[in-house]
Amino acid sequence: MCTCIELKNQDFYFGRNLDLEYNFGEKVVITPRNYKFKLRNKSEFKTKYAIIGMATVLNEYPLYADAANEKGLCAAGLYFPGNAVYNKEKNENINIASFELIPWILGNFSEISELRKELEILNITDEKFNENIPSAQLHWMISDRNNCIVLEQTEEGLKIYDNQYGVLTNNPPFSYHKINMSNYMNLTSNFPENRISNKIDLEIYGQGIGMMGLPGDVTPASRFIRATFNKFNLAECITEDESVSQFFHILDSVSMIKGTVITKENKLDMTTYSSCINASKGVYYFKTYYNNHINAVRLNKNTIDSNKLEIYELPVKQSINYLN
Repeated sequence: MCTCIELKNQDFYFGRNLDLEYNFGEKVVITPRNYKFKLRNKSEFKTKYAIIGMATVLNEYPLYADAANEKGLCAAGLYFPGNAVYNKEKNENINIASFELIPWILGNFSEISELRKELEILNITDEKFNENIPSAQLHWMISDRNNCIVLEQTEEGLKIYDNQYGVLTNNPPFSYHKINMSNYMNLTSNFPENRISNKIDLEIYGQGIGMMGLPGDVTPASRFIRATFNKFNLAECITEDESVSQFFHILDSVSMIKGTVITKENKLDMTTYSSCINASKGVYYFKTYYNNHINAVRLNKNTIDSNKLEIYELPVKQSINYLN
């Protein structure tokens, strides 16, 4: 269960809620330029561009959940159970394992127009990271300043969708979310008008009646609608602080409160962290479930040109500013 959004004003922002019933050792990780990745297809590459994002690091390998590169290209993997289908290697394709996809995209490409030709011959393979870490069933949202796409590999093959909403959640497939949006086209942030009949008088008894029908549950379909509505009705953001604050407010509107969703395995789902990347400036903002103070890590010359991964631990204890 996750929600990913993008936002454009003076700068370009990208981020997500990571909803899970446990922490996975996540840290903010910067991969520098010229960092070597060995791929399971027996090839290797060195990153052209530095990458910043949230990842687990195992054996010097960053397993990114979401990230951006120094050129402003962004990507996030979201849970897509029962629909994601990975294949064996195919000779005629570019074969990339699911866990390799984000570093391969962000390490090699500067924008979606450059990437799209490669995606057309991409085959996402079912290689495990190791015996203890199987392939997570995912689909991906990939964005830059000018474009946003969704990548899904199902039984029908690899699908590349243009994403005019700049939003992604989980199941069903993206084609469903596009159709489902039409069920909510009457929602409005404006003061509502009586459209039943001009022969009857109806009283407006409170603010927000134009939003009546906006779903409030945390199913993927409902979060998709709510995040889209909130994003496109956002007040104008001028400063960086306003933009970051508003971005997190959108994510908060679709976050998972621990205890409100219990999984089939009797575990408690929650938003383990929320991220907001200023992809124009290379700043990774984040907060966690137990510490909702906004923290940030910046790409700079030292980290971009480092010879190793730069890893930043997440603050886990709540930060409270006492005024007396």
